[in-house]
Amino acid sequence: MSLAQRAVLVHRTTEYEELLARHGTHGQAAFFLASRGRDLDEVAERHHRTRRALAEVAAAVPLQWRQSRVERADLDRFLFAPEDVVVVVGQDGLVANAAKYLSGQPVVGIDTDPGRNPGVLVRHRPSDAGKLLPSAATTRADELTMVEAVADDTQRLLALNEIYLGPPGHQTARYRLGPDDPAAVPEPQASSGLLVGTGTGSTGWLRSLWQQRGSALALPGPADPRLIWFVREAWPSPTTGTSLVEGVLESAERLRLTVESDRLVAFGDGIESDALELTWGQTVSVGRSETALRLVG
Repeated sequence: MSLAQRAVLVHRTTEYEELLARHGTHGQAAFFLASRGRDLDEVAERHHRTRRALAEVAAAVPLQWRQSRVERADLDRFLFAPEDVVVVVGQDGLVANAAKYLSGQPVVGIDTDPGRNPGVLVRHRPSDAGKLLPSAATTRADELTMVEAVADDTQRLLALNEIYLGPPGHQTARYRLGPDDPAAVPEPQASSGLLVGTGTGSTGWLRSLWQQRGSALALPGPADPRLIWFVREAWPSPTTGTSLVEGVLESAERLRLTVESDRLVAFGDGIESDALELTWGQTVSVGRSETALRLVG
């Protein structure tokens, strides 16, 4: 007997809820913000707008479906099922936060604050949910490229925007970098880390590096199978080089990094709390993932 379809509503704690958790009451939070020249009413209004959007989307879920909710902080402990339709209610970044835990489920992005969010990934309004959800599993979806890192001990990390590999404190790490090819000679490097990302990520952290160094590389688009990568602040020395500091990975190409520091981490889309731990001598391969994010248009 097959299970009924399930809508999983992904949301995050609002700024207002975080302020109440920290200060205890609305009045104390208002006093705290007022002392810094800010108005709690604006924060509270965004909170209420988000909660109204979440309630409207929940009410639009077909009656015969099952329904679950998961907060961003609990994503790494939530078990998504193949029959799920994932409804992200919030900001663009929340789609990226959820994407790494999915395996092909359709995703509907609902913008809770139009005009404040770019709306690249949260493309729809709460009022659209009623017509989108019933056919979300069968309607056309954009297949957005994702990036993965696979360590030699089978640890695997998936990301929609970018994967960072480097020291946890963003200082200097030593490693060897080169193509993931046994015949290739890797370059010893010392830097503050490496970013490998997708076309979706090319609108964020990767783009800032691309602009900062005036790179001539062409940034990929969200559905482009190419990845782009940059080494941050590579340090030239008698034992470390700087010839491999940026590049493009075509659909089947991968980078290989061998750790030569006590500890390196790899994390995706800025979620440092869910990172791979890498120690001296370990190798990690980074490239395009066979898994793509299915974002309902």
